[in-house]
Amino acid sequence: MIVWLASGQPKYPSQDGRIAYISDIGASYLKPLFVAGCSFTAVGFSLCLIVERYLRYSGRLLPHMRKREKILSTLAVLGAMLGGCGLILLSVFDTMRYPSVHRVFLLVFMAGVALSAIFTCVEYRWISKDFVFAKELRAAYWSKAIIVTILICLSIAFAITLFTASDVGAVLEWLISFSFTAYIMSYFFDLRMSKGRYKGELHASVDMSQVLQRTSSDS
Repeated sequence: MIVWLASGQPKYPSQDGRIAYISDIGASYLKPLFVAGCSFTAVGFSLCLIVERYLRYSGRLLPHMRKREKILSTLAVLGAMLGGCGLILLSVFDTMRYPSVHRVFLLVFMAGVALSAIFTCVEYRWISKDFVFAKELRAAYWSKAIIVTILICLSIAFAITLFTASDVGAVLEWLISFSFTAYIMSYFFDLRMSKGRYKGELHASVDMSQVLQRTSSDS
Protein backbone atom coordinates (compact mmCIF):
# COMPACT_ATOMS: atom_id res chain seq x y z
CA MET A 1 0.00 0.00 0.00
CA ILE A 2 2.84 2.39 0.84
CA VAL A 3 4.42 1.76 -2.56
CA TRP A 4 1.11 2.32 -4.34
CA LEU A 5 0.40 5.56 -2.47
CA ALA A 6 3.98 6.82 -2.81
CA SER A 7 3.87 6.13 -6.55
CA GLY A 8 0.87 8.39 -6.97
CA GLN A 9 -1.77 5.64 -6.97
CA PRO A 10 -1.03 4.33 -10.49
CA LYS A 11 -3.42 2.00 -12.27
CA TYR A 12 -1.84 -1.39 -12.91
CA PRO A 13 -2.55 -3.49 -16.04
CA SER A 14 -4.60 -6.04 -14.07
CA GLN A 15 -6.47 -3.39 -12.07
CA ASP A 16 -10.19 -2.93 -12.76
CA GLY A 17 -11.29 -0.32 -10.24
CA ARG A 18 -9.83 2.87 -8.85
CA ILE A 19 -8.21 1.16 -5.85
CA ALA A 20 -5.48 -1.40 -6.45
CA TYR A 21 -5.70 -4.88 -4.99
CA ILE A 22 -2.66 -6.34 -3.27
CA SER A 23 -2.50 -8.84 -6.12
CA ASP A 24 -2.40 -6.04 -8.69
CA ILE A 25 0.64 -4.53 -7.02
CA GLY A 26 2.21 -7.96 -6.57
CA ALA A 27 1.79 -8.74 -10.27
CA SER A 28 3.82 -5.68 -11.27
CA TYR A 29 7.57 -5.16 -11.09
CA LEU A 30 7.30 -5.92 -7.36
CA LYS A 31 6.48 -9.57 -8.02
CA PRO A 32 9.81 -10.94 -6.67
CA LEU A 33 9.23 -9.06 -3.42
CA PHE A 34 5.60 -10.21 -3.37
CA VAL A 35 6.56 -13.87 -3.80
CA ALA A 36 9.25 -13.59 -1.13
CA GLY A 37 6.89 -11.87 1.30
CA CYS A 38 4.12 -14.41 0.76
CA SER A 39 6.54 -17.31 1.15
CA PHE A 40 7.96 -15.87 4.36
CA THR A 41 4.46 -15.30 5.75
CA ALA A 42 3.29 -18.79 4.81
CA VAL A 43 6.27 -20.52 6.40
CA GLY A 44 6.20 -18.27 9.45
CA PHE A 45 2.50 -18.87 10.05
CA SER A 46 2.89 -22.64 9.90
CA LEU A 47 5.98 -22.56 12.12
CA CYS A 48 4.11 -20.54 14.75
CA LEU A 49 1.54 -23.30 15.11
CA ILE A 50 4.14 -26.07 15.03
CA VAL A 51 6.24 -24.39 17.73
CA GLU A 52 3.13 -23.75 19.82
CA ARG A 53 2.21 -27.43 19.55
CA TYR A 54 5.74 -28.46 20.58
CA LEU A 55 5.76 -26.12 23.58
CA ARG A 56 2.51 -27.61 24.83
CA TYR A 57 3.86 -31.11 24.30
CA SER A 58 7.09 -30.27 26.13
CA GLY A 59 5.31 -28.68 29.09
CA ARG A 60 6.46 -25.11 28.57
CA LEU A 61 2.90 -24.06 27.74
CA LEU A 62 -0.24 -25.39 29.39
CA PRO A 63 -0.62 -28.87 27.91
CA HIS A 64 -3.46 -30.56 26.10
CA MET A 65 -5.49 -32.54 28.62
CA ARG A 66 -7.52 -34.58 26.14
CA LYS A 67 -7.06 -36.18 22.76
CA ARG A 68 -9.51 -33.76 21.14
CA GLU A 69 -7.23 -30.78 21.80
CA LYS A 70 -4.33 -32.61 20.17
CA ILE A 71 -6.50 -33.41 17.15
CA LEU A 72 -7.65 -29.80 16.89
CA SER A 73 -4.06 -28.59 17.13
CA THR A 74 -2.98 -30.97 14.37
CA LEU A 75 -5.87 -29.88 12.16
CA ALA A 76 -4.95 -26.25 12.78
CA VAL A 77 -1.39 -26.93 11.63
CA LEU A 78 -2.62 -28.74 8.52
CA GLY A 79 -5.00 -25.87 7.76
CA ALA A 80 -2.15 -23.40 8.12
CA MET A 81 -0.01 -25.44 5.74
CA LEU A 82 -2.84 -25.62 3.22
CA GLY A 83 -3.38 -21.87 3.46
CA GLY A 84 0.36 -21.30 3.22
CA CYS A 85 0.60 -23.33 0.03
CA GLY A 86 -2.28 -21.33 -1.40
CA LEU A 87 -0.58 -18.07 -0.45
CA ILE A 88 2.71 -19.02 -2.10
CA LEU A 89 1.03 -20.30 -5.25
CA LEU A 90 -1.24 -17.26 -5.63
CA SER A 91 1.85 -15.07 -5.55
CA VAL A 92 3.55 -17.18 -8.22
CA PHE A 93 0.46 -17.39 -10.43
CA ASP A 94 -0.25 -13.67 -10.38
CA THR A 95 -3.55 -12.06 -11.23
CA MET A 96 -2.28 -10.41 -14.42
CA ARG A 97 -0.96 -13.52 -16.18
CA TYR A 98 -3.07 -16.26 -14.56
CA PRO A 99 -6.26 -14.59 -13.28
CA SER A 100 -8.37 -17.76 -12.96
CA VAL A 101 -5.64 -19.85 -11.32
CA HIS A 102 -4.79 -16.94 -9.04
CA ARG A 103 -8.34 -16.79 -7.72
CA VAL A 104 -8.41 -20.54 -7.13
CA PHE A 105 -5.31 -20.34 -4.95
CA LEU A 106 -6.72 -17.24 -3.25
CA LEU A 107 -9.71 -19.37 -2.27
CA VAL A 108 -7.38 -22.14 -1.05
CA PHE A 109 -5.46 -19.62 1.05
CA MET A 110 -8.57 -18.13 2.62
CA ALA A 111 -10.15 -21.52 3.28
CA GLY A 112 -6.97 -22.93 4.82
CA VAL A 113 -6.46 -19.96 7.12
CA ALA A 114 -10.13 -19.91 8.12
CA LEU A 115 -10.12 -23.61 9.01
CA SER A 116 -6.85 -23.28 10.90
CA ALA A 117 -8.14 -20.29 12.85
CA ILE A 118 -11.41 -22.01 13.74
CA PHE A 119 -9.63 -25.16 14.93
CA THR A 120 -7.23 -23.05 16.98
CA CYS A 121 -10.04 -21.09 18.63
CA VAL A 122 -11.90 -24.27 19.56
CA GLU A 123 -8.66 -25.78 20.87
CA TYR A 124 -7.95 -22.72 23.01
CA ARG A 125 -11.52 -22.76 24.28
CA TRP A 126 -11.20 -26.33 25.53
CA ILE A 127 -7.80 -25.69 27.10
CA SER A 128 -9.05 -22.56 28.86
CA LYS A 129 -11.94 -24.58 30.33
CA ASP A 130 -9.43 -27.03 31.82
CA PHE A 131 -7.29 -24.23 33.27
CA VAL A 132 -9.79 -21.66 34.51
CA PHE A 133 -7.08 -19.91 36.53
CA ALA A 134 -5.03 -19.09 33.41
CA LYS A 135 -6.09 -15.52 32.64
CA GLU A 136 -3.51 -15.10 29.89
CA LEU A 137 -4.86 -18.17 28.11
CA ARG A 138 -8.41 -16.82 28.25
CA ALA A 139 -7.18 -13.50 26.92
CA ALA A 140 -5.44 -15.32 24.06
CA TYR A 141 -8.64 -17.20 23.28
CA TRP A 142 -10.84 -14.12 23.23
CA SER A 143 -8.39 -12.06 21.20
CA LYS A 144 -8.15 -14.80 18.60
CA ALA A 145 -11.90 -15.37 18.58
CA ILE A 146 -12.55 -11.68 17.93
CA ILE A 147 -9.94 -11.42 15.17
CA VAL A 148 -11.14 -14.64 13.53
CA THR A 149 -14.76 -13.48 13.60
CA ILE A 150 -13.73 -10.22 11.94
CA LEU A 151 -11.65 -12.11 9.36
CA ILE A 152 -14.48 -14.46 8.45
CA CYS A 153 -16.98 -11.62 8.09
CA LEU A 154 -14.55 -9.62 5.96
CA SER A 155 -13.76 -12.67 3.83
CA ILE A 156 -17.43 -13.35 3.10
CA ALA A 157 -17.96 -9.72 2.15
CA PHE A 158 -14.80 -9.79 0.04
CA ALA A 159 -15.94 -12.88 -1.86
CA ILE A 160 -19.18 -11.10 -2.74
CA THR A 161 -17.71 -7.73 -3.69
CA LEU A 162 -14.82 -9.24 -5.65
CA PHE A 163 -17.18 -9.70 -8.59
CA THR A 164 -19.71 -6.93 -7.92
CA ALA A 165 -17.88 -3.89 -6.51
CA SER A 166 -14.19 -3.80 -7.34
CA ASP A 167 -13.21 -0.83 -5.18
CA VAL A 168 -15.08 -2.13 -2.14
CA GLY A 169 -13.44 -5.51 -2.64
CA ALA A 170 -10.02 -3.86 -2.76
CA VAL A 171 -10.64 -2.06 0.52
CA LEU A 172 -11.83 -5.28 2.12
CA GLU A 173 -8.75 -7.13 0.87
CA TRP A 174 -6.48 -4.59 2.54
CA LEU A 175 -8.50 -4.87 5.76
CA ILE A 176 -8.21 -8.66 5.60
CA SER A 177 -4.44 -8.42 5.19
CA PHE A 178 -4.13 -6.15 8.23
CA SER A 179 -6.41 -8.41 10.29
CA PHE A 180 -4.44 -11.49 9.23
CA THR A 181 -1.25 -9.74 10.31
CA ALA A 182 -2.83 -9.06 13.71
CA TYR A 183 -3.84 -12.72 13.96
CA ILE A 184 -0.29 -13.89 13.29
CA MET A 185 1.09 -11.35 15.76
CA SER A 186 -1.22 -12.73 18.45
CA TYR A 187 0.93 -15.86 18.47
CA PHE A 188 3.85 -13.77 19.68
CA PHE A 189 2.03 -13.26 22.98
CA ASP A 190 1.07 -16.95 23.12
CA LEU A 191 4.62 -18.16 22.61
CA ARG A 192 5.91 -15.53 25.02
CA MET A 193 4.07 -17.33 27.84
CA SER A 194 6.70 -20.07 27.59
CA LYS A 195 9.45 -17.63 28.57
CA GLY A 196 11.22 -18.72 31.73
CA ARG A 197 9.59 -22.15 31.72
CA TYR A 198 11.76 -25.24 31.68
CA LYS A 199 10.86 -28.38 29.82
CA GLY A 200 8.16 -30.38 31.59
CA GLU A 201 7.46 -27.68 34.19
CA LEU A 202 3.77 -27.28 33.43
CA HIS A 203 3.28 -31.02 33.09
CA ALA A 204 4.50 -31.38 36.66
CA SER A 205 2.25 -28.55 37.82
CA VAL A 206 -0.78 -30.13 36.18
CA ASP A 207 -0.02 -33.54 37.70
CA MET A 208 0.30 -32.02 41.16
CA SER A 209 -2.95 -30.07 40.81
CA GLN A 210 -4.76 -33.26 39.79
CA VAL A 211 -3.41 -35.06 42.86
CA LEU A 212 -4.58 -32.24 45.12
CA GLN A 213 -8.02 -32.24 43.52
CA ARG A 214 -8.39 -35.99 44.04
CA THR A 215 -7.21 -35.70 47.65
CA SER A 216 -9.70 -32.95 48.42
CA SER A 217 -12.55 -34.84 46.77
CA ASP A 218 -11.73 -38.03 48.71
CA SER A 219 -11.71 -36.19 52.00
